Amino acid sequence: MSQVYAATQRVLEASPERVYEALADYEQTRPRLLPVQYSEYEVREGGKGAGTRVHWKLQATEKRVRDCLFTVSEPTPGELVETDANSSMVITWTVTPAGEGRAKVAVETTWQGAGGIGGFFERTFAPKGINRIHDEVLGRLAAELG
Repeated sequence: MSQVYAATQRVLEASPERVYEALADYEQTRPRLLPVQYSEYEVREGGKGAGTRVHWKLQATEKRVRDCLFTVSEPTPGELVETDANSSMVITWTVTPAGEGRAKVAVETTWQGAGGIGGFFERTFAPKGINRIHDEVLGRLAAELG
């Protein structure tokens, strides 16, 4: 097994505080940002930032659906870390200033991938798929804040 890593980022025309607040709002804002690959979205505990527990199914490929139960932490200012109880997946959202009234959002996703030839294909193709999904989330966030 080896670690699979995906990362994407985008600069948004909104203050870092406003962007972070929107990302940390798992009750109202986050559901509006999710593309079709997400289903069965449900906040199970909390709803804003650290301590939130949120469930969703993620259809990363035509054949692969992940049943995810994330616990959210905020280890440093501007950072949301979603840790899946059902797998080794961790999604880290980092919001930093990017000039006057702008914010950069970086999304990093890691998990322990399969070994062998299947793992090779997972490491090669899965990051591209996850990045496409997260880029769509960031596009929807930009529209939400625009």
